[in-house]
Amino acid sequence: MAKRFLLPYKYELHLHYLLFYHLFFSVFFTWYILNFGGDSQGYWRFGMEQVLVKDQYWMNYFGPSTTFVLWLCYIPSKALGLSYLTGNILFGFFGFIGIRYIFVMVAEYFPTNHKVLNIPLFPYVFYFLNLHFWTAGVGKDAICFWGIAWFLFALQKYRSRWWEALIALFFVYMARPHMGQALIGGAAMAIMLGSEMKIQYKIALGLFAAGGTFYLLGSTTEFLKLEELSLESLNEKSMVTARNLSRGNVGSAVDISSYSLPMRAFTYLFRPLFFDAHNFVALFSSVENAVYLWLSLFIYRNWTPEAIRDMPLFLKAGIITFIPVTFAFMNALSNLGVVMRMKNMTMIYFLLFCFYLISHNQKQRYLRAMDRKRFFQRRQAIIESKKEAHSID
Repeated sequence: MAKRFLLPYKYELHLHYLLFYHLFFSVFFTWYILNFGGDSQGYWRFGMEQVLVKDQYWMNYFGPSTTFVLWLCYIPSKALGLSYLTGNILFGFFGFIGIRYIFVMVAEYFPTNHKVLNIPLFPYVFYFLNLHFWTAGVGKDAICFWGIAWFLFALQKYRSRWWEALIALFFVYMARPHMGQALIGGAAMAIMLGSEMKIQYKIALGLFAAGGTFYLLGSTTEFLKLEELSLESLNEKSMVTARNLSRGNVGSAVDISSYSLPMRAFTYLFRPLFFDAHNFVALFSSVENAVYLWLSLFIYRNWTPEAIRDMPLFLKAGIITFIPVTFAFMNALSNLGVVMRMKNMTMIYFLLFCFYLISHNQKQRYLRAMDRKRFFQRRQAIIESKKEAHSID
């Protein structure tokens, strides 16, 4: 894939390193879940308490959310009897493909690089621990991360890859229906904000997206266990979830019910920080969150209409999807461990959004400096030619 997209050899090497790095995390994920527990074992061994399905027929497991992951696990686990470690490697493979899609798009569409503490952001942001840990094992996280990345990769050239986008959307929607709906809206808005599509096609796309969203409302409402999809019911559901996740017996809990909206957003986006770290995974996460926080401080200074206009389509759709998902999760998740896991699906697009604004600004400053240099060179050449003509006279 690196050769197909004409990436430099050094980036091709990084993709090889990332593959082995990700494989290590599949092994580490297995050790972590076996020692500390998690839903992942329940998916592979069909012991999920939420879905008590005891059936010998594969297709009877097909359905949204938890049952969809059981359906995916049926053949390798129940039919073939593969080990849990093998299952994590299989799901981790999909997680790595998602990382590879994003890596290739950043390499192709970002104008310049940027350094933090003299370390270039690209490609080293792709070695962040959370990016690999939560996408290296059996569960919805690997499927959603892979599906979202594949969808945005296809969206970048939607005229020729539209069929890939539909397949990717299927996997995302079946794993987490609300994420599928967010992707539809984000993609439609990103395309309509662009200038390459005629107005009549934008109207048609808007109607299609609205129709698709309306069609999927029923199953999404059923998945969220709501009587209706409204702000009041969503807020009530969020408060119940927040109370459940902030009970005393849940580790790394925070009481978001007493937080203001800005503080909830800060908690979701940038915590755990160093003072929140309760284990080594949270400690590494705090380093990543410090990078997110640092980069976010550059948004205001680098925000320009030109940067938004020139931003690649995949990143526009990613950040538009990120906003409503963040608003929903920041009001519902009050456990930092769950926050780390859930925001992993879309947080990379926030990081890349900040990164792109900075790199676009750097490129524009460089182009302006080169224009000034050429202007003074031409001016100096004119002065020299006038002096030479004067001396001849």
